[in-house]
Amino acid sequence: MTDIHIMKLAVGADSLEDILRWEHERGLAEVSCIHTRHRPTRWEELINGGSLYWVVKGVILCRREIVSFDYVEAEDHWLIGLKTKNILTEAQPRRPFQGWRYLKPADAPRDLPTGDQGDMTPELARALKEAGVW
Repeated sequence: MTDIHIMKLAVGADSLEDILRWEHERGLAEVSCIHTRHRPTRWEELINGGSLYWVVKGVILCRREIVSFDYVEAEDHWLIGLKTKNILTEAQPRRPFQGWRYLKPADAPRDLPTGDQGDMTPELARALKEAGVW
């Protein structure tokens, strides 16, 4: 298990559905990767069980397990390979930041249980959390 995870702002996303739609439009529904100019310093720790937590509109909503970091020399950037499954998490507010931010496992939001979630969307979960109901 890893000692760290990373967070990334989903700039331009208003909801988790936006991220999923972008991945589908780019053909990343089967093989998921994101591009970055700068690899996180502690990248070797991240491929040993680390996850990328997406911050959407100031709230962590989901995570993806990191599987690889690959340098694309011709384009001078890094590809971060992610497992294709989005794992929904408890909504956890975060302040704006730039670049990557490391996240200790103890500070990471818990995964939501899988199975029948009823009609609750991540946005509803976030609203309930903000209201102190959940």
